[in-house]
Amino acid sequence: MKTYTDKALNQLLSNFRVPSKDYLFKPLTDGFINDTFLVFDGSKPLYIFQRVNHKVFTNVEGLMNNVRNAFQHLTDEDYREIVLVKTQDGGSFYKHKNGETCYWRTMTYINGSTAYNTTTDPKVAFEAGKIIGKFNILLQQANPDDYIDTIPKFHDLGYRKAQFQAALKSGEKTKLDTAQSAITFAHRVLKELSNEALSNLPIRICHNDTKLNNILFSKKTQKALCLIDLDTLMRGHFHYDFGDAVRTIVNTAPEDEQEHEKITFEKKLFEAFVDGLAANENFLSNEEVKAMPWGAILMPFLHGLRALTDYLNGNVYYKVAYENQNLDRCLSLFSFTQKALENKAYMEEIVQEKLS
Repeated sequence: MKTYTDKALNQLLSNFRVPSKDYLFKPLTDGFINDTFLVFDGSKPLYIFQRVNHKVFTNVEGLMNNVRNAFQHLTDEDYREIVLVKTQDGGSFYKHKNGETCYWRTMTYINGSTAYNTTTDPKVAFEAGKIIGKFNILLQQANPDDYIDTIPKFHDLGYRKAQFQAALKSGEKTKLDTAQSAITFAHRVLKELSNEALSNLPIRICHNDTKLNNILFSKKTQKALCLIDLDTLMRGHFHYDFGDAVRTIVNTAPEDEQEHEKITFEKKLFEAFVDGLAANENFLSNEEVKAMPWGAILMPFLHGLRALTDYLNGNVYYKVAYENQNLDRCLSLFSFTQKALENKAYMEEIVQEKLS
């Protein structure tokens, strides 16, 4: 994250329709892509202030149109609303030019909320399933043609395979040697997944990054409030959102856990999560339900493959705290992928029982 003074951040924030005063800023470091700050008036948190990474999200205007359009639908008594704060000229983001061009946005902060990186609590898993279901139900009103792909081919297995193969050709020999076990696993799973054929799946506007810490919960009640970080909101299939949630809810270990015996597939958490989905009105087709276990394998594998590819390419996409962090992420994600493969029949039984 680039270092900013409170004075510089206050100058940037003054381009938005917020009361004119000196605010305090606390950097939030959980995200890998954008620079994010919690804005305080004294001790009271009021806003989320973000610098959008335009090197990852190259069409910032299209991205912000997606977010603005989605917020119009994401209002319900069981879904907490987040409001985009307009710029002084009525826009949804501010384009700052001073040397490098930067893009900034401001959103309201939900006081009394929290997020979890992992959980062992079935209630949290249930609430996560319930809010993800509600999110998808509310966005059924959205017209997919009104949304751009903020990261084209984000979950396209063929595209990620091609990137991986290119990295294998250009990667340094020492990195290729260090990552050999991950590379071997990737080849095996790519072959296995290529045999899966999905058809007749409806196009939805999906979140596409439904890891557990992208869900806000009430600190008091643990009730799920809403989803955050909508930069990847675009066209997709429901099994993307399902699989991405499963990889961080059913596994109680961190994403880059190096002790792989700690990586789990907790069945009680999986069943609580599916129960949460089922607590909503029925919104899934039979074909979507059948694809869900496949999504729980695909999504951790795709994330692991992307981390492996980035490691081989020299860590150019994800922020890393140390040289081999992307490889550790990859190995952890591949370990969970293997556990999901071993539990595929179990997942098929549960989703059919609870959602068909």
